[in-house]
Amino acid sequence: MSTDHDIMRLPDPPPPAPDARASAVQQALLRFDQKSAEEKNADDSQGVPTDIRLIERTAASLRPSRERTVMNRTRYLLAASLACIVAGSGAYLHLMWSPQPQDAGVRVERLASNAVAQAPSTVEAKKESESHAQPQMQIQTASQAGKPSQEGAAPSAAAAPPPARSRVENLIASRDAPKAPPATALRAPMQGAPSEMYALRGRNDHMLSRAPSAQLLAQVEVFRDQRERVPAASEPIGRDKFANAPENAFKVARDARVSTFSIDVDTASYAFVRAQLNRNVLPPAASVRTEELINYFPYAYEAPASANEPFRANVAVFPNPWAEGRKLIRIGVKGYALQQTSRPRANLVFLIDTSGSMEPQNRLPLVKQSLAMLVTQLKPEDRIAIVTYAGNAGTALEPTSVSEKAKILATIDRLEAGGSTAGAEGIRQAYGLAEQNFDASGVNRVILATDGDFNVGITNKDELKGFVERQREKGIFLSVLGVGAGNYNDALAQTLAQNGNGVAAYIDTINEARKVLVEEASSTLFPIGKDVKIQVEFNPAAVAEYRLIGYETRLLNRDDFSNDKVDAGDVGSGQTVTALYDIVPVGGPRVVDDLRYGAQAPASDSPSPAEYAFVKIRYKLPRSDQSVLVSTPVDRASEHGRFEDAPLDARFATSVAAFGEILRGGKHTGRFGYDDVLRIASAARGDDPYGYRSEFLQLVRAAKTASAMQPLRP
Repeated sequence: MSTDHDIMRLPDPPPPAPDARASAVQQALLRFDQKSAEEKNADDSQGVPTDIRLIERTAASLRPSRERTVMNRTRYLLAASLACIVAGSGAYLHLMWSPQPQDAGVRVERLASNAVAQAPSTVEAKKESESHAQPQMQIQTASQAGKPSQEGAAPSAAAAPPPARSRVENLIASRDAPKAPPATALRAPMQGAPSEMYALRGRNDHMLSRAPSAQLLAQVEVFRDQRERVPAASEPIGRDKFANAPENAFKVARDARVSTFSIDVDTASYAFVRAQLNRNVLPPAASVRTEELINYFPYAYEAPASANEPFRANVAVFPNPWAEGRKLIRIGVKGYALQQTSRPRANLVFLIDTSGSMEPQNRLPLVKQSLAMLVTQLKPEDRIAIVTYAGNAGTALEPTSVSEKAKILATIDRLEAGGSTAGAEGIRQAYGLAEQNFDASGVNRVILATDGDFNVGITNKDELKGFVERQREKGIFLSVLGVGAGNYNDALAQTLAQNGNGVAAYIDTINEARKVLVEEASSTLFPIGKDVKIQVEFNPAAVAEYRLIGYETRLLNRDDFSNDKVDAGDVGSGQTVTALYDIVPVGGPRVVDDLRYGAQAPASDSPSPAEYAFVKIRYKLPRSDQSVLVSTPVDRASEHGRFEDAPLDARFATSVAAFGEILRGGKHTGRFGYDDVLRIASAARGDDPYGYRSEFLQLVRAAKTASAMQPLRP
């Protein structure tokens, strides 16, 4: 088998045959030597290298005639040209196989120019050699003057790598693209991007047929990572919209004996506060709804006996830890927990925002993971449909049985973000699918996953609210899963969820998604009571002043309590609801001064001082339009003389309430600080199977060192 070395070596010329005219030949050679001497002098004057002269003289000494000598001289000059080609090819292959830190586009251009410059055609080499006598490389013949000149060229040919011209042509021809990319792609790399991309990306990677180096791959991956992080880095700051109101003020019990509000089982505010503190930034005061912080945690209240009477009130009275002389009244409500086997069927429609604002990792990708977890919690007879909306809305999945779980999960996995936000049109389609597959004996619910940034179609909050209310009357409810930060529309999410008889949750981590959609899936999806309202009547003989902590967006008029047409919050299976009142007992440190001309109630009309207040709860069963009333007194039998003697859950709820009040400015908490919150919460942590209370302690510690405002990105 011949080698490249053998291919490049020319055959040795045959030795001269014996001739009877030897003397004539010798005379001819003598004349040729004289002619060579003359040519040597001429060559010296023209600067011909010594090695070439040796080649010529050696060739002349072995040839019997002038014509044969001229022919072989040309032949050996061709050999020299081929040696130059070999050297140029070796440089080409060396550059191809050696990883370079320079840009691939520059490297390819340089290789192409080297191949042209160092490997001219044989005709051009011959012409250049004859006209200028400038060889492309020097051939070592000084030590082998007595041998044929082609052997002098052999060491150079053997030392060079195999010729690469045919290899490169074959490899290029074997690529998918029939022709090389235009020269501009090599000379003008994309602005701002590493030019190594031209050696690797789809239609251009045929320019380099070899495998890219590890260094090149690492540089390209760094560029790709930076490019993929651009959307997240460009998220807006400070455009969040929150649904909140000024903190409740103290009221004089003699002037306003009754306090009425709708219960609130949403937890979005707590999750948003956590997300901000995990960024080392204090949350905006408007984002803090104290009741949602309190109700984020489950409490071990006494549970009702059956679903026919799904609520039971738990009350307690104990000293206020941040205001000496004041007391707290804790009202706790626990809903009946449905058994998995007895829960109704679910007809769910996932309404997923796939607009461009949902592209970052903490938005649509997190929503997809969250909904996939929810699918695993449903029963085979449940049904799921998926509607997406961006510039316009579309049905991604027709109503499908959960028994086809793989099909549902595959549809969720294929969702991608892009476009503007036509949320209203998506809501219409989602409700249309829910109504088309309405299950009279099951739960019919639309689950909206969005950052709330509606900017196409119906964007008026009141118009959307009216549409959702009308659908609620048909038995189709709406829950909202909020995501994102910077342009999160919490106000719209709260409006839609409250008027759609659903919950509003904020998903900031996969753990929060697991809490809302796995661990608390039954309470999120299946209500055991709707339009739940609480009304507290205070006894002016025992209570001078009172203030409801939180629930500012859930306040109702006094006559709304008995009006079954007035909407209120829902309670899901097994959920707990907690409300705290800060009261000033009669004779305690007043917050509101008496009026000079205020009317005084007759002493004979005062109720018995044995009761602080009287609590009434109204609710409707899920399939009923008539409310049911339950009530309980708040008397001294439920009072605890020391804060440390109060129920464990009551003390922990108090620490959470204090934390929320401090985040909102601490108007009513005085000098009570984060360290005091930590002291109370640590002592009342109690049973914490999921670690929620331990996480709360970490958030309080984070708030101590968090910045007041998120820094602007450069």
